[in-house]
Amino acid sequence: MSWMLGRRSAWIVIVFWVAVGGMLSPMALRIDNAQKNDASAYLPRDAESTRLLAAQRNFPGGDAVPAVVVIRRPSGLTAADRRAATAVAGALRPFASGPAVGPIVSPNGRSLILTIPMAQQDDASAFTADVREMRHVARPLVPAGADVMITGPAGLIADTFHLFSMIESRLLLVTAAIVAVILLVVYRSPLLWLVPLMSVGIADQTAAGIIYLLARHTGLTVNGQSSGILRVLVFGAGTDYALLLIARYREELTRHREPRQAMTEALRRAGPAIVASAGTVIIGMLCLLFGVLASDRGLGPVGAIGISTALITMTTLLPAAMVLGGRRLFWPRIPRFGEHPPVTDTARRGPAALTAHAAALAAPTVPGHEDLSEFDLAEEPGRWVRIGAAIDRRPRTVWVLTSLALGALALGLFAMDTSLRGDQGFRHEVEAVRGIDQVSADFPAGITAPTYVIAASAAAPLVEAAIRGTPGIAGVFETGRVGAHVQYLAVLRDRPDSPASFTAVRELRTRVHRVPGSQALVGGNTAVNLDVRAAAVRDRIMIMPLVLAVVFMVLMFLLRAIVAPLVLMATVVLSFVAALGASSVAFTWIFDFSGSDPSLPLFGFIFLVALGVDYNIFLMTRVREEAQRIGPRPGVLHALAVTGGVITSAGVVLAATFSALIIFPLVQLAEVGFLVAFGVLLDTLVVRSILVPALTLDIDRRIWWPSRLAREDDSLPVSSPAHLEIGALPPPRHGP
Repeated sequence: MSWMLGRRSAWIVIVFWVAVGGMLSPMALRIDNAQKNDASAYLPRDAESTRLLAAQRNFPGGDAVPAVVVIRRPSGLTAADRRAATAVAGALRPFASGPAVGPIVSPNGRSLILTIPMAQQDDASAFTADVREMRHVARPLVPAGADVMITGPAGLIADTFHLFSMIESRLLLVTAAIVAVILLVVYRSPLLWLVPLMSVGIADQTAAGIIYLLARHTGLTVNGQSSGILRVLVFGAGTDYALLLIARYREELTRHREPRQAMTEALRRAGPAIVASAGTVIIGMLCLLFGVLASDRGLGPVGAIGISTALITMTTLLPAAMVLGGRRLFWPRIPRFGEHPPVTDTARRGPAALTAHAAALAAPTVPGHEDLSEFDLAEEPGRWVRIGAAIDRRPRTVWVLTSLALGALALGLFAMDTSLRGDQGFRHEVEAVRGIDQVSADFPAGITAPTYVIAASAAAPLVEAAIRGTPGIAGVFETGRVGAHVQYLAVLRDRPDSPASFTAVRELRTRVHRVPGSQALVGGNTAVNLDVRAAAVRDRIMIMPLVLAVVFMVLMFLLRAIVAPLVLMATVVLSFVAALGASSVAFTWIFDFSGSDPSLPLFGFIFLVALGVDYNIFLMTRVREEAQRIGPRPGVLHALAVTGGVITSAGVVLAATFSALIIFPLVQLAEVGFLVAFGVLLDTLVVRSILVPALTLDIDRRIWWPSRLAREDDSLPVSSPAHLEIGALPPPRHGP
């Protein structure tokens, strides 16, 4: 890729990306208008709720989204309150797609409800604006002392979208600020941090703009969750790639006079690992296309486009900008050609580290690596050398104890609850949830989200009897007949999306399906969410093994071994279940969440497995490189020492960017943010830093089976710390 690093071509690359980012930025800012945040948009076509929605379109107003107006006076409704309900119905008529239902007064006389059917809209922003205007219109019409709220499915959709749109810009600013602070700390330069931050910012706007176009013109499903995840994924992964590339570039600047030559070599050395890690995440995300939920299938391309854009930007725009900026970007710690700091702390590193150091200096090198030994060892941070030395003393004890500790964290899975209701998904009070609470105090709780049954008219009496006889049904009403079909509205006794309401819907389906010739379909809000949960379970069962198989094949191709990929996959899975278990406990005892979204395990698995493998790829590709040069055991210690700092920085960046999702006032995104942030830190600081090196040291060269590395004899001249004296170290070799 040296063709793009010349002065003229580098400027062309920069101008191209600035133009692309500028052109797509206005579309990126409108991505929230393309979101679909209602659960019915996620359903597979063969779900019973989907088929009922299709059948409902034959009924007047059948495809409407109900907005439930609640008027409540704790001391009891007055005549003025009841007259106000009629006035509200008239004032809201322009927003309705059909006649209003009600008012229906509660048995205790404290509240009434009025249902306004609203037409579905592809533009979520316009739909939310309509609900907001309806609330504005209704409030002045109700006498003082009475509360008026708009809730139901329309209210929940509007409040969810409003929160997403409110936080979208804040998320971008918070994420960018987190990355900026971390880059300043890592590079300690007033200039250098700007280049990767601006590059990843352009990548973010480009990815969001592309996804907006796809959502508008190809039917790609984008919701608030996938939109929020896109931002942190691009910033986190893009910054990771920048850290790894710039670290290698700085290293090469001490070996090459020209920045262009140094960046060319950095891309050659670090590029394959970066591409492999990005490819693993992209393939893992695309596995979601095999899911049945539209939200899962939508997140796959969204994530894959985000990672692809980050990869391309960070391997084209970033190198071009770095080369044009030259060495001065690193001021005040400018790397100089021929700069090789002396190794002065060998004695403080302990016997095992001394062994690895001496072996690396004394070992013969392969062609093309003659200039690596002195610089790499000189740059080894002392703490990572000491960590490697400690692991090397008793690797089996280390990996057994570490595995047991991770297993203990995984026990938290027994506390995991994936029954989060729709009204429990908000971390702050919103009008739709307040309305549901008010209605539930005076009506059967399910009245705000009715269940519908469509059946053959010929079987209507038997179907109606089956509905009335179903446990958990508080009432049933016939709402119309069209052709040979009849529709019933059933009110559940229990809260929508609660376990009891799901049980009632399952029993209702069983009973009406048994009616001969009924052709019955059961749907509605609770049935939709029941089908979404069932589809989420099916997606987990199908996609998780597929991701494992695909990632395993990528690792086999990259590492040219079988044992090493198996070991890495086992550690990543163990890390995932440990993170999920610990997060489940945190959700209950720290955050006081009422449960988890059923999609959380799958999303967490995709991110933690794909991203967790990234760091193992960065480590193990270097281990393989060093093992070919100096042998398996010193190769592990040396690779851990020279990659420890930059990989840890990358992990901290990714964890910090995902933690930005915790600011969202929605439980779904906060849970994804915490799980991925905690899991990435666990993987970076424990699995990659301790568990994987310990296993690799214990298994020794057999980890590279069946490659040649597993069969070669160790030809290192040093085999024991006892054979070494400080003064006996061979003199360092100087590169050209």
